[in-house]
Amino acid sequence: CRQLFRSPSMPSTVIRPILKRIDRPQDRDTPVQTKRRRSVAGTPGKEAALEPVGGVCWPCDCAVRRHEEIENLLADDRRELIGDFSKAYLLQTVEGKHQDLKYISPEMMAAVLTGQFSSLIESCVVVDCRYPYEYEGGHIKGAVNLPLARDAEEFLLRKPIVPSDASKRVIVVFHCEFSSERGPRM
Repeated sequence: CRQLFRSPSMPSTVIRPILKRIDRPQDRDTPVQTKRRRSVAGTPGKEAALEPVGGVCWPCDCAVRRHEEIENLLADDRRELIGDFSKAYLLQTVEGKHQDLKYISPEMMAAVLTGQFSSLIESCVVVDCRYPYEYEGGHIKGAVNLPLARDAEEFLLRKPIVPSDASKRVIVVFHCEFSSERGPRM
């Protein structure tokens, strides 16, 4: 088999080194993990380098600062942001089947629908993802039946719902009582 993949000009007696991935040491006191940038005597440290000189922010300094900001946001596990990453979630979320989606409890839904968050929420759109016959059998008061993804896209994106008061929010809740697939797919 080796003869098939050997170069014709290469002698058959050459011993090739075996390529193997070298595992990194697991202990924390290794030089690789404790290696840090050092500043040369007389040069400013990292902190001083990030400060704008004479009110001018050099592009690389700004990029470093933005990169650090992003890393800090990503490292902060407690801070969970809404889809456009502009604000933290308003409602308390609970664990659900799909880890990448946010769920609210039935009690939280009832609190929203009864106006307990009216000082923070301008309106709540409940998208009922169930089939029409399920929706007609009983649904959340004020819910909109949109069983297909294209229906939801058309309804929500054709004319986006924007709050008239910038301090309040519009909340969209996708509801599917029996299916653990239809709602999350939306």
